[in-house]
Amino acid sequence: NDRPLALGTIVSKQGLILTKASVCIGAQKAILSDGTTYKVRIRGRDKDTDLALLKIKGATNLTPVSWAKEEDPAEGSWLVSADPALKRLKVGVVGAKSREIDRIGGVIGVILGRDGEEVGGVMIDRVMERSAGAAAGLKKGDVVTSVEGTTVTSREKVIELVGANDPGEVVAIRVKRGEDSLPFRVTLGHRSVTFDMFDRNARMSGPVSKRKDNFPMIIQHDVSLPPTAMGGPVLDLNGKAVGVNVARVDRVTTFALPAKFVREALEKLRRTERSGD
Repeated sequence: NDRPLALGTIVSKQGLILTKASVCIGAQKAILSDGTTYKVRIRGRDKDTDLALLKIKGATNLTPVSWAKEEDPAEGSWLVSADPALKRLKVGVVGAKSREIDRIGGVIGVILGRDGEEVGGVMIDRVMERSAGAAAGLKKGDVVTSVEGTTVTSREKVIELVGANDPGEVVAIRVKRGEDSLPFRVTLGHRSVTFDMFDRNARMSGPVSKRKDNFPMIIQHDVSLPPTAMGGPVLDLNGKAVGVNVARVDRVTTFALPAKFVREALEKLRRTERSGD
């Protein structure tokens, strides 16, 4: 619908492009830096890295990215990325050692209150606006009695059972409302999107990526980029790609997937494409 979603990293002359998977569902076209527009089709997605492989239809003799030999740039190394309009370059530095980013499970989007046998479960003190719980129809005062068929009487158990699922997955919740026992199916949301409004620093950061966790390894840098610039390469000063930007975390932090992991994901996606899976 002519809405910019992400940047893409060209990885073959025949028009294969890597981009951020979770924001490119439904992508219809790609626009090159010279303004040429092509239709695109998603050829595969890799959940572990949040990368998707797209194919530009009708494009030939494109210039693929050239990967840097150094897989893990040191802290303080200069890096460069393009802005979403592909009109200028932005410069920053590596801000921390490369590391794994742990998984953060999905959330219902409620504040839990009193719990225990005398309550009959776990009471909901507040339902966040525009949260997964609000969309499902949960209300303040509901008492959660079971999650995925498991009876719950403590806040910790609710958090454990819900958090075992990823954002976007559906969880069965049963609550007591007055004298009624009601079932709900809740499509879980992202913790950062649901609760960052309480964080002053997060409010100052502006838009950030929904998925910012569960990456096998990242390069942390401070190139100032919006979420719509994710999926594009991050380069060293020689123009070699050291990785692909995958998450805008806050106003001073962007995560990039190192080139080694990008190439591994690309090879897996190309094998899947060739096998027709």
